[in-house]
Amino acid sequence: MLKLTRNVVRPALHALTRRPAPSSLLSQSRFFSSDLPDHTVQGMPALSPTMEVGNISWRMAEGDEFVAGDVLAEIETDKASIDFVTEDDGFIGKLLVADGAQEVPVGAPILVVVDSVDDVAAFKDFVAEGGGGADTAADTSDIADTSASASAPSSAIPTTTILPEFMLTPAARHMSQSSGVDATVLFPGSGLKGRVTKGDVIMALKEGKVLPPWVEKESANSASGVKPVAAVAAAAPTATSTAGPVPIPPISNTGPFETVPNTSMRKIIAKRLTQSKAEVPHFYTTVVVTLDDALALRKELASNFGVKVSVNDLVIKASAMALRDHPGVNLSPTVDISVAVATPSGLITPIVPQTDGLGLSEIGNKVRDLAGRAKNNKLKPEEFQGGSFTISNLGMFGITEFSAVINPPQAAILAVGGGSPRLVPPKDGKGPPVVVTEMTARLSADRSKVDEATAAAFLQSFQDYLSSPAKMLA
Repeated sequence: MLKLTRNVVRPALHALTRRPAPSSLLSQSRFFSSDLPDHTVQGMPALSPTMEVGNISWRMAEGDEFVAGDVLAEIETDKASIDFVTEDDGFIGKLLVADGAQEVPVGAPILVVVDSVDDVAAFKDFVAEGGGGADTAADTSDIADTSASASAPSSAIPTTTILPEFMLTPAARHMSQSSGVDATVLFPGSGLKGRVTKGDVIMALKEGKVLPPWVEKESANSASGVKPVAAVAAAAPTATSTAGPVPIPPISNTGPFETVPNTSMRKIIAKRLTQSKAEVPHFYTTVVVTLDDALALRKELASNFGVKVSVNDLVIKASAMALRDHPGVNLSPTVDISVAVATPSGLITPIVPQTDGLGLSEIGNKVRDLAGRAKNNKLKPEEFQGGSFTISNLGMFGITEFSAVINPPQAAILAVGGGSPRLVPPKDGKGPPVVVTEMTARLSADRSKVDEATAAAFLQSFQDYLSSPAKMLA
């Protein structure tokens, strides 16, 4: 009688019940080989439409068993840190990238999955074809080529004509003058278009490099002030030999410091917002909203019905109603408002779907849930990718007003400040001035999609709903 062991039954069931993961998210290749047991090579998944690379923190080790629903790793994408949840059962045959690996390209092999624990040992020295080993070698050779070109003689430097006064950044020029050394010999530096930065000068002085003495260069109006880059580099040894070594002055205010690397999320945020400011024609419209009735409604809901509603919930609801009235600002069939949430790794904008159809308490519950999970990196990709309009509220930090940068492809973003008491004339013009609580809201809009009249109409509706919140309850 044949005895069916776990290692016999389980792989058979696994083969029958294997569910393919969505091709938009995962990159897998199944291999059948006479040299190695059957296995699957898992590529770096694309966890967001714009993800190009990711950082990996493994939650399992080689030889570990997993089942559908287990978290294999935490992957930091351009949007957030997301749990990589498997949809299959199996064993970790080999981890192809180290724990903490940075900027692993989407699709690059990251692990081997096998059907039995007995197959793990066969992959001890496994290297994925076209993956880790080859890429690493290529990367190393690229670095070597770069180093070789950097150490090439000055004759290899292009003879691009450049004014010496433009070789240094302002901070580097000031440091060169105050230190009495000529830092133009460090060109090309690490700055934009090869400009020498203050950091380049500090590093050169720390490393004990002998720099020629500072000599004030002729102005840009003088033809003699223009010299080829190669000429500058070639002139450096001559200046040093004739003038002699210059004593390196002590560097002040360089106490201990810690270099904190930027997260992938912050890098992408900086890249996207810089691109937005450079390519999207921003224009701004501002409105002041009286919050007295909204604050009174909050108090009434809390005391009479036990419902806690924040000013931010009211702002979101008023924005949703205004977007429904003026869809030209929304540029989407549904009103799906993204709410900016600050997390330790950067700013993320979880989405409240179909916001205009939700009540105040529903909006409050959803925002609190999304914000809490965002701060713990527990959001699903579909909960923060997309959105038709964004609200950024800094009122809780004491900010009265500011301008926000549009998050393409959205057409607008609303920057909301905090409420503050202000003395204003009475509505009827009679009697003494009265104290009211007012809030400033500024709309940043894309002029290629929204015109000034549409933006003004949207803000007027927003102001009307928030200053008379009973209209939002109708």
